[in-house]
Amino acid sequence: MTSQKMTLAEIHRAVSAALQASNTSVGNAESVATALVAAEAAGHVGHGLHRLADYRAQAANGKVDGYALPSIAQSAPGALIVDAGHGFAYPALDVGLDELPAIAASQGIAMLGIRRSHHCGALGCSVERLADAGFIAMMMSNSPAAMAPWGGSRRLLGNNPMAFAVPLADGPPVVVDLSLSTVARGRVLAAKQQGEAIPEGWALDQAGNPTTDAGEALAGTMLPLGGPKGGALALIVEFLAAGLTGANFASEASSFTDPDGHPPGVGQLMIAISPSAFGGDAVLGRFAELAAMVAGDGDAYLPGRRRQASREAAMRDGIDVDAEVFDQIATISLRD
Repeated sequence: MTSQKMTLAEIHRAVSAALQASNTSVGNAESVATALVAAEAAGHVGHGLHRLADYRAQAANGKVDGYALPSIAQSAPGALIVDAGHGFAYPALDVGLDELPAIAASQGIAMLGIRRSHHCGALGCSVERLADAGFIAMMMSNSPAAMAPWGGSRRLLGNNPMAFAVPLADGPPVVVDLSLSTVARGRVLAAKQQGEAIPEGWALDQAGNPTTDAGEALAGTMLPLGGPKGGALALIVEFLAAGLTGANFASEASSFTDPDGHPPGVGQLMIAISPSAFGGDAVLGRFAELAAMVAGDGDAYLPGRRRQASREAAMRDGIDVDAEVFDQIATISLRD
């Protein structure tokens, strides 16, 4: 068996049950399962089901607190702070996203900062939730050290993903989701798990040499997207997602994949903007005009459309779950 077709509902039940069997509360397991299934359905495989084994191991060992209850405080009219309590990031995001839209609608703009957090998966899925509710959204997260500053040799920066989404008047949101390394580290992790080589130009090994070996890449240094520009953007994320929120810097954070050690304690920052506060009802129409111009320019790519098409297909047809992941959840009952 190389893969097994499963519906999204079947996968969700199995992932939630597997997490509950690994020192995680029902509510937190449901939140994590929702996020992993959403990432997998959207084609973000590096942030999808391949993360389950690492999450389970870390929860079982106590590196992530599967029973953590995020706490939230409004520190200013437009500012929310969530303490994830060294638990999974997704329940903390859920708590913040329950309150952020109302504040953004009232204030015109609102920010959510999360501290003592963990791997937050596909940021595009989170910003799309806000865009679906009619808000412009930006999100960033720092992550364990994986890149040296441009011109440096020490791993001081994570691949520090960023995402952006805007609602349109006549269609699904435009969603930009990118890591600030040449590719997301999750894609290298997925390549290692599948025994595949990676393209040259993604990473360097520990000796600073280009490598196509995923294991050597994970032990070495990811290369920044766009050279010095990507390195500078990663530094900005470090200041905002970690320095501003009171989270660990990349160099202080432990691995998202190793089950041992102290909690990563990273941070996330999300910004929600109400279009009506700046330009009224015309804003979404103007956004749609620009999106149409991009989509109508030959083979130009409108960010988010491929992921949305992947999600629609997954909802309709299910997902082919590879053998390694299926074996992890095969003992879990998939019956209602």
